[in-house]
Amino acid sequence: MTDQSGQYASAPPPPSGPAYGQAGGYGPGAGAVGKPRGIGVSILLAIVTLGIYTFVWTWKTHDEIKRNSGNGVGGPLGFVIYFVVSPVTFFLLPSEVNQMLTRAGRTSRVRGITGLWILLPLIGTIVWFVKVQGQLNEYWRSLGATG
Repeated sequence: MTDQSGQYASAPPPPSGPAYGQAGGYGPGAGAVGKPRGIGVSILLAIVTLGIYTFVWTWKTHDEIKRNSGNGVGGPLGFVIYFVVSPVTFFLLPSEVNQMLTRAGRTSRVRGITGLWILLPLIGTIVWFVKVQGQLNEYWRSLGATG
C-alpha cells in the first residue's frame, strides 16, 4: 500500500501490552498469581452460606487460572457453567489446573478424571475439593503467593 506521496507506507506498530511470557501476558505462570485458600475455611464458608460460597469460589478459581495461564474459561463463563450444569465443573476445573501446571513444566495430581469423585455422595465432593484446592495452593505458593 502506498501513501499520498506514492511511497510505501510503513507497517502499523505492533499492539501495545505485555507479550507472551511477560508479566501480565499469556504463558506459563506469566500472569497474576492466584490466592491460596484455606481448605477448611472454604468448606466452612460453603456450609455456612448454604452453598453460595461455592459459586464465588468457582468464579475466582476459574478467573485466577485464566489470568495466570491465559487458558481456561475464565470467571464469568466458569460461573455460568457451574450455575447451569454444575457437574461439568467437577471435570473442567481439575482439567484446567492440570493444563496450567503442564504448561508450566510441572506435574499435577489432578486432571479431568478427578471429577469422578462426585459420584460418592457428600464425601466425594469434599475429597474433590481437597485435591483441587490443595494442588492450586501448592502451585500458587511455588510462584510466591502467601496465605
